[in-house]
Amino acid sequence: MELKISAPVTASSLRPEAFAGVEVIGQSILAIVNGMELAQSRALRILAENGISPLKADTWYPMPALLKAFNLVFEKIGPSTVRTIGRKIPDSAHFPPDIDTLEKGLRAIDMAYRMNHRGRGGIGGYRFEPVDKRNARMACDNPYPCDLDLGLIEAIGDRFRPKDSLWVRIEHDPKSCRRRGDGACTYTINW
Repeated sequence: MELKISAPVTASSLRPEAFAGVEVIGQSILAIVNGMELAQSRALRILAENGISPLKADTWYPMPALLKAFNLVFEKIGPSTVRTIGRKIPDSAHFPPDIDTLEKGLRAIDMAYRMNHRGRGGIGGYRFEPVDKRNARMACDNPYPCDLDLGLIEAIGDRFRPKDSLWVRIEHDPKSCRRRGDGACTYTINW
């Protein structure tokens, strides 16, 4: 499903109602609470205001409710908190086992996304594309905010940084952004 956005640059432009029938496992939603370490009660309140209460790791919740909660976090608290939540996803969500390289970790993001979401309709995903030995691209056409994806990719880069690399650099390609109305955000990854 390609998301077309006609509104100005806001996280709420990613219309939650477009994902009716899709659910997210509570274990994955815990990333919001974990990402808002200093304001966990506020995170739980935002989730509850959107019908996600009580939050249980093994319960499935409607994706539109989660997207509305992300919109509130983005608008009321800011993009850096959303990015921090993204960095916490690998600590909270179900991820495939036996990942031991950066490329496997980046490829596993899409698999993990599908392990934590279910239902009818398109949910988008994460498409990893190697460019050369030390460069790759990741296209994200899911309905979550750009900052969440950036934080998630950064966390995988930190966790699986090759031993012969000093860093893994992730940058949002300004030519492809869902906030602007494009169908996907693209990130360049260098190490």
